[in-house]
Amino acid sequence: MAKDTKDRYIGAVGRRKTSVARVRIWQASKAEFEVNGKKAEDYFKTEEERRLVMGPLTKGLEKSNLKWAIVAKVSGGGHHSQAEAVRHGLARALTLFDETLRPKLKSLGYLKRDPRAKERRKFGLKKARKAPKWSKR
Repeated sequence: MAKDTKDRYIGAVGRRKTSVARVRIWQASKAEFEVNGKKAEDYFKTEEERRLVMGPLTKGLEKSNLKWAIVAKVSGGGHHSQAEAVRHGLARALTLFDETLRPKLKSLGYLKRDPRAKERRKFGLKKARKAPKWSKR
């Protein structure tokens, strides 16, 4: 993706489970979206993941005619978790650009870091909570 060095980007970090996304946005003449060096449509295979990632742009900026160049670097987790991490980072970056978007994006739940993650396995148990079969005698 070609970008001008004189243009300043706005950066933010989004997280979900073990996925971390570093998202950079800047205004451009044509809209582009790149994730880990690939186009977002190529990186996120399913329609649901694409809809997740584009959520802050489609629902938060529906009246705006600004075009954004977006570059995201994602690591860790699975594809769905990475999509939610990119959504979180993109929403944070947009609020840094325009503070008036914050109430809208917050009501949609895009600014909250989803804290749910896999619970660790405890000593003496088979899984996080599953105990071995118990017998009195």
